[in-house]
Amino acid sequence: MKNLIVMNKSSVLVFLLVGLFVLCECEDEDQFLPVSPMVKKEQEALYSAIQGFVGNSWNGSDLYPDPCGWTPIQGVYCDLLDGYWHVTVLNIGLVFDNSLQCSPNAKFTHHLFELIHLRSLSFFHCFSSPRDNPIRIPSSNWERLSNSLESLEFRSNGGLIGTIPVSISYLKKLRSLVLLENGLTGDLPIELGNLVNLKQLVLAGNKFTGQIPPSLGGLTELLIMDLSRNNLTGTLMLTFGCNLTSLLKLDLSNNKLEGKIPEGIGRLKNATLLDLGRNKFSDGLIQSFQQLVSLKEMVISNNPLGGDLMGVEWGKLQNLEILDLSNMGLTGLIPESMAGMKKLRYLGLNDNSLTGNLSPKLASLPCLSALYINDNNLTGKLEFAEGFYKKMGRKFRAWNNSNLCYQPEMILSSSSSSHGLNGVKLC
Repeated sequence: MKNLIVMNKSSVLVFLLVGLFVLCECEDEDQFLPVSPMVKKEQEALYSAIQGFVGNSWNGSDLYPDPCGWTPIQGVYCDLLDGYWHVTVLNIGLVFDNSLQCSPNAKFTHHLFELIHLRSLSFFHCFSSPRDNPIRIPSSNWERLSNSLESLEFRSNGGLIGTIPVSISYLKKLRSLVLLENGLTGDLPIELGNLVNLKQLVLAGNKFTGQIPPSLGGLTELLIMDLSRNNLTGTLMLTFGCNLTSLLKLDLSNNKLEGKIPEGIGRLKNATLLDLGRNKFSDGLIQSFQQLVSLKEMVISNNPLGGDLMGVEWGKLQNLEILDLSNMGLTGLIPESMAGMKKLRYLGLNDNSLTGNLSPKLASLPCLSALYINDNNLTGKLEFAEGFYKKMGRKFRAWNNSNLCYQPEMILSSSSSSHGLNGVKLC
């Protein structure tokens, strides 16, 4: 018994394997099946590809009997096809504590493209230094994965530089392309429009320039398009959005887009999020906004849009919860129809040039928890009930409206409740 306790790991493994074999043979000889093999050429390609990313010190010697066996690599997943194990998922980078960690000199090798059964390929925080080890996405060989790859992701790779290679467009089965928070630059290839099966296109947090290719407007299967936090410029074609009727999320924020917001945006009847904030859009709000009946969040803030709020029937947006129209150069009145958005939680109208009286009906919105109307030209009396100020606390702001006032009976004992009245004069 003492000898059994000091058995090494190899002995224990042999002991368990022999026991398993005996157990299966005793119960039913036909129940014992040999371990399905992995094609040696594919195994060698996998090991060489991994070594390119993590370094030559890794050789897979601790894996039994292969990467798809009982001791798999974290981040490598396999499927059984035609009696052999094939690598179908490869995740490189510290997703988990025991994931494959990239070396400071991580690089691509041609062996990666020999894994022709790959369905999902991702890199997280693998290429970290644009100065010490700048890496570009390979410009060739993607066609070798064109019959299998459905998901390609590069996330948080500051050392990943250069442009999106046109050859990415050969991945005809691709359903998800995520290039998030890398150091990529240049124009977006018009050939991205060839990826007709895309459900998700996320290119946010890079340094892309130039216009958004009109071809992206033809990706009719898209559910998510996120091009935010780049340096994209130019105008959107007027029909942009007309063919994106399946879209659930459109985020073009934090770019340098300009011109009129296209009326085609109103065709996004399934969209729940629309963020066009922090661009250079102009020529006012478009009437077709009122057609976005599924929308939960709309952010148009920080654009020199101008115009007024009266051209949109806001009451039709019954699912809207967040509406941010701050710092847009808006003029005119705040329409009473805004009180028809019964699910509204956040309304930002601050830093505009809005005028007129504020309708007390806004206080009747049952879910409203933040109302910012500060820094406008509003006039008249605030006629909200005392309970409204208690409910809103510091999330009601009305200061810097020189002709707006509140009645003396609205002075509250609670400093937190009356915070929003700071900067508002007594009537």
